[in-house]
Amino acid sequence: MKALRQLGFLKLNMRPGPLEEDHRVLQLFRNRAELKKAYGGLQEETFRLKDLVKQQEGATQRVQEMLNALEGRLGDPATAYSALVFYQLRRLWQSGRELLAQFVADLAQQQEERERRVHLAQHNRSLFARRQAAEQQLQGADAAHQEAHGAVQQLSAERGRLTRFWHYFKRRALERRIAGAEARLSETTTGLAQAQQLLGEIAATAIPEFPGLSVTARRAINLAAIAYAEVLCLRVAELKAPLVDLAHQATSQREARDDYGSPQDCVLLMGQISRAQKLLAERAGLSEEIRVRHSRLQQVARYRTANDASPLTDSIALAEGDVLEHAALGADVKRLPNVLAQDTWDLFRVLLR
Repeated sequence: MKALRQLGFLKLNMRPGPLEEDHRVLQLFRNRAELKKAYGGLQEETFRLKDLVKQQEGATQRVQEMLNALEGRLGDPATAYSALVFYQLRRLWQSGRELLAQFVADLAQQQEERERRVHLAQHNRSLFARRQAAEQQLQGADAAHQEAHGAVQQLSAERGRLTRFWHYFKRRALERRIAGAEARLSETTTGLAQAQQLLGEIAATAIPEFPGLSVTARRAINLAAIAYAEVLCLRVAELKAPLVDLAHQATSQREARDDYGSPQDCVLLMGQISRAQKLLAERAGLSEEIRVRHSRLQQVARYRTANDASPLTDSIALAEGDVLEHAALGADVKRLPNVLAQDTWDLFRVLLR
């Protein structure tokens, strides 16, 4: 105890050293920088969301104004009929685009299934030929290995029978032959292993990814879609009103127009639109009509490059004298418009790239 009391003047310094304090300060600065960075990111996200809210509020306000304007037009007998014609024309255009889109989707699905089967068959044929060659190579390597192994065994057995001292020179000659046979056996073993590895690699070969529809298939589908668009124009052209042009104009405008005539004229025009909707949906004779126009397009279509699937708009334009041949049009027959150049029925959105 006395010795301990004599050591009582020693004081233990429990405060952290300078290095530890510096480390703590540095860690605090790092935490502060990270918090400032996170805070800045949250502020930017807040500003972005506020901008989105303002944009959405503006869009909502514009839609509300359009609805109010439409409500006012429909509530006024002088403008209600024109508004009805305007939106029915837009619906007519949309119906044509939907028919074309579904037509292209069906053709693309059917053609893709066919090309996938062809792709798989070609892969299987190639794999079968490779497997046959590899199996023949394996059989040859196995036969050579068995032959070399038998030769080594035969020479070794013969060497084992030569035990007398006067067989010394025969033993040396056999040992040289055995060394050569063992080298041959080593070569055949390596060849057998390589043949087995090749056959295993062929068995593990995965089916290559389908590259997609060929250029020829996409061109054929696009020409069929153009032919279908022409057929739809032909059918609507039976009616007196230029409904395709009116529908195109309606889709390019946001608000209803007032230049569709009197209420009586609007009623007659809506009857024409209703008739056009039925003509577009008619399926009788559709395949033959598309086939005839598709044949013509195949003869005249030209492409900018070898990989383009859509023809040049000028190449499919009708030549002089190529008119709509339809009895209902009589002597006042008009030329069929270039549906691709005029993007009739939003054709460019439908065609395959």
